[in-house]
Amino acid sequence: MADSKIIYAKESTLNPDEFIDVLRRSTLAERRPVDDPERIKLMCQNANLIVTARQNGLLVGIARSITDFVYCTYLSDLAVDASLQKQGIGVGLIKETKKHSMPAKLILLSAPAAVNYYPKIGMKRHEHCFMLDDITDLET
Repeated sequence: MADSKIIYAKESTLNPDEFIDVLRRSTLAERRPVDDPERIKLMCQNANLIVTARQNGLLVGIARSITDFVYCTYLSDLAVDASLQKQGIGVGLIKETKKHSMPAKLILLSAPAAVNYYPKIGMKRHEHCFMLDDITDLET
């Protein structure tokens, strides 16, 4: 029988097809541009901290971040295959991400369905987050 242990690793690149596949096997594909391959490719290329969870070589979880490694790490995508959720893989990905940017504050925006998950694992809620999607919404 093959070893089904989860292996966490920092990877220097992320294959866009693998990324789309794990997004689809999680619930994150609903909020990511999985039908825009060029955008996904650029998301993979421009992330500078990629932590993976693999089982028998298959990507089953991803933490894709943008960081300066000393002040802030924005964990943009945290996805775990739905069939493997509630086994600690998400916490493992967060922990590994933090290990690679120890002095930096780890920041993420929660998916609506996961908003109660993060406080349970020890993350603090921050009430002062703001977003801008469309530049025309900015009032001058």
